[in-house]
Amino acid sequence: MNCTNDLIDIAIKEDIGDGDHTSLSCIPRNAIGKAHLLVKEKGIIAGVELAKKIFKKIDSSLNFKQLIADGNIVNINDIVFIVEGSSHSILQAERLVLNFMQRMSGIASNTNNYVKLLDGLNTKILDTRKTTPGLREIEKWAVKIGGGTNHRMGLYDMIMIKDNHIDYAGGIKEAISSTQKYLNKNNKKLKIEVEARNLTELNEILVIGGIHRIMLDNFSFDDIRTAVSLIDGKYETEASGGITKKTIRKYAECGVDYISIGALTHQINSIDLSLKAI
Repeated sequence: MNCTNDLIDIAIKEDIGDGDHTSLSCIPRNAIGKAHLLVKEKGIIAGVELAKKIFKKIDSSLNFKQLIADGNIVNINDIVFIVEGSSHSILQAERLVLNFMQRMSGIASNTNNYVKLLDGLNTKILDTRKTTPGLREIEKWAVKIGGGTNHRMGLYDMIMIKDNHIDYAGGIKEAISSTQKYLNKNNKKLKIEVEARNLTELNEILVIGGIHRIMLDNFSFDDIRTAVSLIDGKYETEASGGITKKTIRKYAECGVDYISIGALTHQINSIDLSLKAI
């Protein structure tokens, strides 16, 4: 994960600068310490593997003992890991580890809450590109840890023709046809998803074909059921737009393959964690 390694480097530079002068000024350079990650709020833990990378990046001689793995339910007073070695190194890594893990655990816990609401159904929860700039990789990693499924990572790994693309292209037929020509010309094998805003647009998409998934955006329950019936398994289906925890199961029961939820990553509360000297 080169992006993750680059992110760690940026975070270290941002936080440490030319040195941790608090630790340098009051703790002997050769001091050895020990600390554990204490859980202060119930949730799904995420970011343990990232924490290990951060500690090792700061100081490869630190001893990291994992007690709980990513994706596990944690309760108040659980200990996730123990780290031992240079006190200076532990303190340098402390805030970076907590910042990443608290946010990742919040996303994983939020995602898992949505996933559990669909228990027994085949519909999968998708994330979106509504992520913090620069943190998309770890936020989508947290979604997977929480039991969700990653949508495209960015604009480069999937074609997603949405309302503005359709309007700028001059219509659905023009947008799909141009996309197919572009992929053939450039020898790119990317899946194509097209957004339908209503049943009229859906029927237009079905006539043209040559795609992989249809997004049913802001459809009523009745229209989604009709849409799923019309699509009849020819293409994957995704429901999107204004879906909440109160309504998500009803949307899933309409028979869609996926439901995308922007709130997985942009409307979350971080989980309270603490790194305590022991």
